[in-house]
Amino acid sequence: MLSFIDFKNAPALRLGFGALVSTLLLCSGTPALAHHLMEIIPIQQGPVSGLLSGLLHPALGPDHLLFLMTIGLVGLGNQFRWVLGLLAIGLTGSLIGVIWPHSLPGAEAWVGVSLAIEALVLLKRLPKTILLPAIGVHGFVLSAPVLGWEPTPTAFYFFGLLISQGLLLWISLTIIKNVWIQWGSTEGLKIISGILLGIGTSLAWGTLVP
Repeated sequence: MLSFIDFKNAPALRLGFGALVSTLLLCSGTPALAHHLMEIIPIQQGPVSGLLSGLLHPALGPDHLLFLMTIGLVGLGNQFRWVLGLLAIGLTGSLIGVIWPHSLPGAEAWVGVSLAIEALVLLKRLPKTILLPAIGVHGFVLSAPVLGWEPTPTAFYFFGLLISQGLLLWISLTIIKNVWIQWGSTEGLKIISGILLGIGTSLAWGTLVP
């Protein structure tokens, strides 16, 4: 009979599970606001600051990071095609956010909803293709920090986003996927899906109900 998750003999899975739990503690009761480099260190607007902001922004926002890193558990077929599709939709969402900053009411709450949606995809309750519009919502929210910026630093910001999101997706679809294939279990996937569902619901509720 297949045992539950054997943390003693699965250090890689234990580490991944611990990261998810840590993210849960960081996100619980907090609105789905993406953190921004400018909020951490005083840095003037320019090409360098734009590039650094784009590189770090997805990693500084635990909701965005969690969404990207757990995509590898979905079991996508053609990884290269999915990476290109997810990157294209994500950056399109960011561009829409710059051009029409008020085109999606409650965008931050939708980030929380997207995590809940991803949990249902992991449980095979929703189709994988719904991840495409979901990452578009993330891209839209990631455009907020550069509203009002000049064109040059904004372009560098988007270039940084392209690199960082592409790298995170590659890590998710290779390293995390391979670790899960080796150490994962159906029960473990249900636990992770439950964590995602809880985080997503909490973030959406915390945004809609101050």
